[in-house]
Amino acid sequence: MKKILYVSHCLLNTATKVVMDNVAEISAEEELRRKFILEAIAKGIQLIQIPCPEFTMYGAKRWGHVSDQFDNPFFRTHCRNLLKPVMLELQEYLSHPERFEVLGFVGIDGSPSCGVKYTFCGPWGGSMSKREDWLKVIDMCRLEEKSGVFYQVLREMLDELGIDLPFYGLYASEAERIMKLVL
Repeated sequence: MKKILYVSHCLLNTATKVVMDNVAEISAEEELRRKFILEAIAKGIQLIQIPCPEFTMYGAKRWGHVSDQFDNPFFRTHCRNLLKPVMLELQEYLSHPERFEVLGFVGIDGSPSCGVKYTFCGPWGGSMSKREDWLKVIDMCRLEEKSGVFYQVLREMLDELGIDLPFYGLYASEAERIMKLVL
């Protein structure tokens, strides 16, 4: 029986991520990402990459965002459209339980889109060109205990189909949560 795990796009392709300057944070996440992928492959788990809603909407030169910016009907519709073929594929795998075991979804905690347990929130937005308080605005951004918008939409779509699968978040500060899945 094949074990299948749906993963956020940037788990397999970090080129889609927003460029960050925090090298220590990136290194810890990158180390965990590689360890997780290698263990999953070693265990024979099939990794299915779901699309990145941020990259497909804003491209590679986008700024970092917070989930508050994505929590609107336009972005949610974009997420639904990206997830429609994923839902069809998932339904096909689930219709053959003798051949496939779908383990769930892996997101990237802290992401405004793909956070599972944590997402980045704040009053970020608008033009920064004439703002004098932009450092204060940045300081008001924070990690909150809730899902990113893409994963909220994903859960809604699964609920609509009556599908109950677990969600796992890759988060360097809580590495044990994700590694339990493959060890």
